[in-house]
Amino acid sequence: MPDTSQADETIPPELLARRPFVLAAAMLAMFMSAVEATIVATAMPTIVAELGGFHLFSWVFAIFLLAQAVTIPIYGRLADIYGRKRVFFVGAGIFLVGSALCGLAPNMVMLIVFRALQGLGAGAIMPISTTIVGDIYSPADRARIQGWLSSIWGVSAIAGPLLGAFLIEHASWALIFWINLPIGIAAIAMLAVFLDERLAPRRHQIDYLGSILLMLGSGALMLALVQAGSLGGTVVAALLVFSVLALAAFLLHESRAPEPMMPLRLWRQRIIAVGNLGGVAIGITMIGITAFLPTYVQGVMGRSPLVAGFALTFMSIGWPVASAIAGRLMVTTSYRFTAVLGGFCLVAGGAVLVALEPASGALWAGAGAVLIGLGMGFCNTTFIVAVQATVRWQERGLATSLALFSRMVGQALGAAIYGAVLNYGIRHDLGEIGDAVDRLMEPSLRQGLGAATTERLTAAIASALHNVYLLDCVVALAALAVTFLLPRGTSAAEAGPSAQRGAPPKK
Repeated sequence: MPDTSQADETIPPELLARRPFVLAAAMLAMFMSAVEATIVATAMPTIVAELGGFHLFSWVFAIFLLAQAVTIPIYGRLADIYGRKRVFFVGAGIFLVGSALCGLAPNMVMLIVFRALQGLGAGAIMPISTTIVGDIYSPADRARIQGWLSSIWGVSAIAGPLLGAFLIEHASWALIFWINLPIGIAAIAMLAVFLDERLAPRRHQIDYLGSILLMLGSGALMLALVQAGSLGGTVVAALLVFSVLALAAFLLHESRAPEPMMPLRLWRQRIIAVGNLGGVAIGITMIGITAFLPTYVQGVMGRSPLVAGFALTFMSIGWPVASAIAGRLMVTTSYRFTAVLGGFCLVAGGAVLVALEPASGALWAGAGAVLIGLGMGFCNTTFIVAVQATVRWQERGLATSLALFSRMVGQALGAAIYGAVLNYGIRHDLGEIGDAVDRLMEPSLRQGLGAATTERLTAAIASALHNVYLLDCVVALAALAVTFLLPRGTSAAEAGPSAQRGAPPKK
């Protein structure tokens, strides 16, 4: 059962009056993160065509997600210690610097480096924004407010891909990164004015060693997965062994650290354990759409970046619709019922994409995307609200960060695994093809390849992506199985209606 004793704290009346403005700032920050994800995925085929380096395609997503994932728990712990506002400012500032540099990248390698910097800052944006909302609303209100928060995904789904396609065709792909700057500055300014935190100072120990061990272990695993086709078997084996040792040392250290980055005791709470495990599964499922569906529509079907963005838009439209419905279902039914419904949507979406063929059309691809989006809306919203209702204010930042960390790890692993499957499939069918795949992604260059070459390339990419979606469907089945592990009968209504729950302790 959730620990509802966090209701023993209240927030100042002046913060209650400013709550709409704080919510608006959090939504702006979330919008920045959501737009970044959709707009970059839409633009990647064109970026690859200009910068080259198709074999590094998945690293543009993987390095960002890995850097974001390994910093999320650190930001969560720091937010519990030093307050949400200060830590958000630091992370958002790093993200904006990285965004500015990404637009100046001269080649794919430098783009990956700047994406890593961008990811290091992005680790603060979504979890701290979500935690701030959790601080100023009760569990029942959080469930309902998720409809507003998730509407961000619908707006960004329309604005992101369409704006990305417009900028690519009429301006420069660099602007897809620079668009973050005015949004991020506005969010920082609003939180600086309207969010007032008063924390009692006390000494803490930041778990830097745990962060380093997690980064080393995860990084070695990612390198082994993404570059398995080009690295020798001995190197891949060495990387995997190093990853296992580093992650084992991380778990050992976390069990002994006075203030661990990822307290293992939290995993003994059933809702948190299931929410984090489910987060990994839905993260893997999600990346099969966001990273690889535009490649199928643009590279295999031969459609424009605008059409590729249109297909991807369907996922982010389904997400807020399901999230709004989930907000009501979690109060009137249970966490388990809502999450299971989402699991079935994920499986249905995966099945639609498995049946995807070059002649199917963008609407068929969009149908699979909207089902995945519905599944994400039901599952992700349920996991976040359930986890936040299980802990006190002093652990809410960390607990929220762990839930998002799990999803980010899933996305990073999905990008790495699916990227390896895609690269292996293309090499297996085509061998060494030079820059032909890069040229296939750009409509103007595609025409110069010749009908026979184009047919051969598209058939190989379609076959490789079919394998990706087969695996994605299997992961969706695993996500469905995880949702059945949530306890029966537990709902958001049980935590009480108080809107003043979980304020920071005052001096």
